[in-house]
Amino acid sequence: MAARDVLKNINLFVDGRGYAGQIDEYNPPDLSLQTEDYRGGGMDGFTTLDMGQEVMESSFALISYDADVLALWGVAEGQVVPFTARGALESYDGKVKPVVHTMRGKIVTLARGTWAAGQKPQLTVTIRLDYYKEEVDGVVISEIDVINMIRITGGTDRLAAQRAALGI
Repeated sequence: MAARDVLKNINLFVDGRGYAGQIDEYNPPDLSLQTEDYRGGGMDGFTTLDMGQEVMESSFALISYDADVLALWGVAEGQVVPFTARGALESYDGKVKPVVHTMRGKIVTLARGTWAAGQKPQLTVTIRLDYYKEEVDGVVISEIDVINMIRITGGTDRLAAQRAALGI
């Protein structure tokens, strides 16, 4: 088959406000495990142990100097800001699928860029995430809730047995 699921467009929502026409770019979080090599007696080589996740970080750039977004930097401890990135994936046969990234976290960096007359401004926002869910065409691909120790991938909660062992 020719090209499938090509990202054709994006939109962003920050704290419930839409930024269609103002979002310049969006960088989804990289999902990465923290690992440790292990070789015990009787083993001929190393194996990799899953020691949890690396920090999830995302960013986006707006072409507007948005006071509502600027005001969300430095929220109080225990508070998070909701973010939703939406994309439209289109295949060569014309079928369009939604992709949705639902996130919660804290804005840790506001980069205001360089100001110059006659050039569009750019406000780049970096977020550290406590929660991330990715859905493609209504199917949950992954859901990670750091605070509640949930890591669902491929429909399986990889941390359910650990939560049960810990009584949480």
